[in-house]
Amino acid sequence: MDVQLLTYLFVGGSFALYIGIAIWSRASSTKDFYVAGGGVSPIANGAATAADWMSAASFISMAGIIAFSGYDASVYLMGWTGGYVLLAMLLAPYLRKFGKFTVPDFIGDRYYSNVARTVAVICVIFISFTYVAGQMRGVGIVFARFLEVDVNMGVVIGMAIVFFYAVLGGMKGITYTQVAQYCVLIFAFLVPAVFLSILMTGHVLPQTGFGATVLDAAGNDTGVYLLERLDGIVQDLGFGAYTEGQKSTIDVFFIAAALMCGTAGLPHVIVRFFTVPTVRDARISAGWALLFIALLYTTAPAVGAFARTNLIETVHQTEYEELPGWFYNWENSGLIGWVDKNDDGRVQMSAGAAFKGTPTFAGDRDEVTGSHGQRVVTNEVTDNDAEVYIDRDIIVLANPEIGNLPAWVIALVAAGGVAAALSTAAGLLLVISSAVSHDLLKKTLKPDISEKQELLAARLAAVVAILIAGYFGINPPGFVAQVVAFAFGLAAASFFPVILMGIFYKRMNKEGAIAGMAVGLAFTFSYIVYFKFVSPELNSAENWLFGVSPEGIGTVGMVLNFIVAFAVSRVTAPPPEHIQHIVEDIRVPRGAGGASAH
Repeated sequence: MDVQLLTYLFVGGSFALYIGIAIWSRASSTKDFYVAGGGVSPIANGAATAADWMSAASFISMAGIIAFSGYDASVYLMGWTGGYVLLAMLLAPYLRKFGKFTVPDFIGDRYYSNVARTVAVICVIFISFTYVAGQMRGVGIVFARFLEVDVNMGVVIGMAIVFFYAVLGGMKGITYTQVAQYCVLIFAFLVPAVFLSILMTGHVLPQTGFGATVLDAAGNDTGVYLLERLDGIVQDLGFGAYTEGQKSTIDVFFIAAALMCGTAGLPHVIVRFFTVPTVRDARISAGWALLFIALLYTTAPAVGAFARTNLIETVHQTEYEELPGWFYNWENSGLIGWVDKNDDGRVQMSAGAAFKGTPTFAGDRDEVTGSHGQRVVTNEVTDNDAEVYIDRDIIVLANPEIGNLPAWVIALVAAGGVAAALSTAAGLLLVISSAVSHDLLKKTLKPDISEKQELLAARLAAVVAILIAGYFGINPPGFVAQVVAFAFGLAAASFFPVILMGIFYKRMNKEGAIAGMAVGLAFTFSYIVYFKFVSPELNSAENWLFGVSPEGIGTVGMVLNFIVAFAVSRVTAPPPEHIQHIVEDIRVPRGAGGASAH
C-alpha cells in the first residue's frame, strides 16, 4: 500500500475517532462546556493536559529548530519544561482551590473589579490568537504535503475539523478527544525516532542513541559519536558547530525565562486543573502530565540530530534528478526551494539564505521548470554559496521519508502532526470563547443572561475565533515555534505577575493589577510588532533592547509588570478585608469545592 493511501487512512481514521468522541461526550451544560463537568480522572486529565500543552510547536517545529539551531534551541526545552513544573507546583493547586475556572474570572474576583476582568479578557485574546496562529499553520503544513493540497487549503480543512468538535463538545468533548490525540501524537513521534536510532546507532532508545556512536552502511560501529560527526558536517558547510550556541547568554536567559513564566500564565493549560474533582487530583494529574510530556521532550533532541545528519547526507551535492521523492513533494508544497547558482545541477547546502524570503515560484512544475526540471524560484538570489531553502517546520514530518522508513510510519507521523496541532487549537479556541461568553458577557455586560444563552454565546464566539485563527494560520508571522514563543512572552508579561501576586501577596489591589497587566502587555506586544512587522530589517542583536530578542522580551515586560503593579498598589488603597481573607484561605492546605461558574 502506497504512502498516499495509508496517509488518507491514518488521518481519516483519526478524524473519525475524534469526531466520534466529540459526539459521545458533547456538552449539555456550561459546566460541561467549560470544565468537562469537573469529573475527569487524573490520568486522563494528565494525558489531555499533555496533548493540550504539546502543540504543533512541540511536535512539528521544536525538533526542526533543534535540527537547524543545535544548542541554541535548548532554550525551548528548558523554558517549556521548567514552565510546566512552575505552573503545576506553584500556581495550579491554588487556582484550583480558588474555584474559578478561567483566568479572567480569577483576576476579576481576586481583584474585585470588572475592569481588571476586562483587561484580563483582552490579554487572553491577544495570547490565544498569537498561539493558535502557530497551530493552524502547523495543520496547513501537514495537509500541504500529505493530502496534496496547498498550505492555505490545509488550514481551511483544519478549521472545519476543530469547529466540529470544539464548538459541539466544549471542554468535555475536547478533554476526551485530547486523550486520544495524545496517544496518536506520542506514538507518531516515538516510532520513527526509535527506527532512526536503531538504524543510525544501534540503540533502541533515542535518548541513548543521541549520545552514542554511529554505524556505517554495513552496520558496523564507526567509533565516531553522532554529535561529533554532526559538528564536523555542519562546520564543513560553513555553519557554526552544532553543539555550540550562537545566541548571547543574556538572550538565552531571557527567552528561557519568558517561556517558563509564560507557560505558568497560559490560560488554556490552567483551565485543565479545574476538570478534576479535587485539589489532590489536580496535583496528581500534573505529575502524570509531566511524565507524558517528558516522553516527547527527552526524544526531541535526538530527532533533531538524526534529521539534520540525514538531511545533509541525503541532499548535499546530490544531482537534482537523483534526489529522493520527498524533496520534490515538499517542493510542490512550497516549503522547499532550490536555485542552481553555479548551474552544475547539484543541490548545494551552505551557511546563509539561498534567496530572500520564502519561495515563490514562476508556475506549477508542469508549466514552468528550470534546466534540471526544478520549479523556478522568482525570489531575489543572495550572494553566497547556499542554494536550497528548507522550511524548518517540515523536518519532523519529512524525517521518516528522509530516513527511508516504511510507508506506514510516514502516514503515522502525518496523523500525529494533525493531532498535535488540533488538540492545542481546540483548547485555545475554547479559552477564547469562554473569555468572551463567561467573563465578558455573563460577568460584566449581561449578568442576567441564562445558561442556555451563555452556552450559545460561547459557541458563536468559538466560530468567530476559528475564522480569525484561520486567517492568522494563512498569514503567519513566523515559524510555528517562533509564533508560539511570542504567545508565551505575552502570557509572561501580562498574567504571570498578577496571578502570582494574587495568590501570595495580600496587599496587591485592583489598581496595581490593572496597571501592571496593561503596561506589561502593551510593552511586549509593541516590541514584538516593531521588530517582526514594522521594521524587520532592524531585527538583530545590535538593535535589541539590552540585546534581548522579540522571543525573550516577555521577561522584560514581566519585570515591568511586577514593578508597576507593586508601586501602584503601595500608593493606593489596600484590598477589602474579605479579599485579604480569601487570599489567606486559598493557601491553607485543606479541601476545596468544585469549580464555580457563577
